[in-house]
Amino acid sequence: MSSPASARAPRRTQEQRSAATRRLILDATVRCLAEHGYGGTTTVRVVELAGVTRGALAHHFASKTDMVVAAVGHIAASRTQELLGAIERAQAADDPIEACLDLIWSLHQGPVLTAVLELWVAARTEPDLGRRVKIMEQSTSGSVVEFTRRLFGRGNDPAILHAVYTAGDAVRGIMLGKLALPGSDAEYDARWRRAKADLRVLFEHVLAQPPS
Repeated sequence: MSSPASARAPRRTQEQRSAATRRLILDATVRCLAEHGYGGTTTVRVVELAGVTRGALAHHFASKTDMVVAAVGHIAASRTQELLGAIERAQAADDPIEACLDLIWSLHQGPVLTAVLELWVAARTEPDLGRRVKIMEQSTSGSVVEFTRRLFGRGNDPAILHAVYTAGDAVRGIMLGKLALPGSDAEYDARWRRAKADLRVLFEHVLAQPPS
């Protein structure tokens, strides 16, 4: 029979503790962006949300810019993982168009998307941040190509890719409006249903054509 001491989980290494602290900081940065916007995201607030010391934050990030830029990569990784993880569920659907559109809509909900929108706006006047946001979006686009290939078997077909990108643009427009002009969820759900009906016509037309 093992003793209580031997049954304890092994102590984490310094590298593991450092990685865990970094993750706490990045998660707190994303939350801060979503709740307080880019201008309201400060190292003081992030320290409070993460539950770490200022020294710990300074050890990982020399400035707010460094911290936010790292959060961009953190968001990109989480979005990619979320998208790829949802593909199997979409593949099992009886209606692939419905599954595709519903997935695009669902991926644009929640605090991570709000944080992304804040970064887009801030990137307009922050060149370094703008370059990192562009890389993040390229990574997400690559995941969309993979998603489209698996769901429709036509990931290299420009026509279906353009339809998917158009759906994403429509969703982002609706979500930007919701962020800038808050209304009821029912109101914005109705806007999405209206856009979704038109997008379905687009997808049906594209899928009826031979691959480009």
